Amino acid sequence: MEPGRLGVFSYLDTLSSGEVAAFARKVESLGYSTLWFPETFGRDPFVTATYILSGTTRLAAATGIAVVWKRDPSAMVGAARTLAELYPGRFILGMGVSGGPFMKRHGIDYGKPLSFMREYVARMKSAPYYGPRPDEDPPIVLAALRPKMLALAAAESAGTVTALTPPEGIARMREVMGPKKLVLAQQVLMHETDGAVARAAARKFMHFYLGSPTYVEHLRAAGFSDGDLSGGGSDRLIDAMVAWGDETKLRAAIERHLKAGADQVIVGALSSAGGHRPDVRALELLAPH
Repeated sequence: MEPGRLGVFSYLDTLSSGEVAAFARKVESLGYSTLWFPETFGRDPFVTATYILSGTTRLAAATGIAVVWKRDPSAMVGAARTLAELYPGRFILGMGVSGGPFMKRHGIDYGKPLSFMREYVARMKSAPYYGPRPDEDPPIVLAALRPKMLALAAAESAGTVTALTPPEGIARMREVMGPKKLVLAQQVLMHETDGAVARAAARKFMHFYLGSPTYVEHLRAAGFSDGDLSGGGSDRLIDAMVAWGDETKLRAAIERHLKAGADQVIVGALSSAGGHRPDVRALELLAPH
C-alpha cells in the first residue's frame, strides 16, 4: 500500500458525526490520500475508521494512534484485518503507547512501554484469525519518538508515524528505518501571518505536549533546552513545532519533511482562533488538487 504524499490529521472527537462525514468527504475531494485521527477516551477508532471508509470511495483511514494498553493484541489485529478485507488498501493501523501520565490519569497501568510493545507486536503476529483474510494485510506502523522504540518499529513493523519532529529528526529516522520502511511525518501548521497571534494559538496547542515527560524528553533530544521548554515554549520551539505564515511558507515546511525522507506528510491544520477543530481553509489552500 502506497500511503500518498499528503495526508490530514484531525482530532475527530471535536466534530459531530455529521461533521466527521462531511469533513472526510472534503478531505477526499481535495486530493489528500489519508485521514489520520487519534484515539483518546472518546470514540472507538475502528468504528470511526469504518464510518469514514463507508462514506468515501478512495480516502484511506489511519489511526494515529490506536492505544495498545486499551485492547488485547488479537483484538487489535483482528479489527485491522477486518477493515483491510472490507476496504482493500484503505486502512493503516498506527499504534503506540501514548503518554504515561495521560494513561495513568484515566486508570490505565502504563507499565514498561518498550518491552510491552515488543511483546504486543509478537502476540499480534501469532494471533489467530479465522475470518476471510484480506488480500493484503494492512500496514502496521508504530509511533516512535525515542531510539529504542524506533529500532523496534524498523525491525518489526511497516514503519513509523511520528509527531512534533522537525525535518532534521525525520532525516535521522529515515537513516534508522532504511529505504523500504515507511516514515510518516506529521506537520502541524497554521495559516496565519501575524506572528503574535500564531504563536499564542500554537502555545495553547503545545501545552499538553510540554506537560508530557515523553515529549519533553523527545524535544530535549532534538536539541531544545529547558529554557525552550518552559513558560509555554520559546519562540524557537514554537516556530519549529508549528509552521505558520502564508501559503509559500507552509508549503516549504511540508517540502522540508519530504526532502528529509518522509514518505507522507500528515498535515495538522490548526486555526489561529484556537481549539482543535481542523482549519478547512488551510487544507483547501494546500490541497494536492
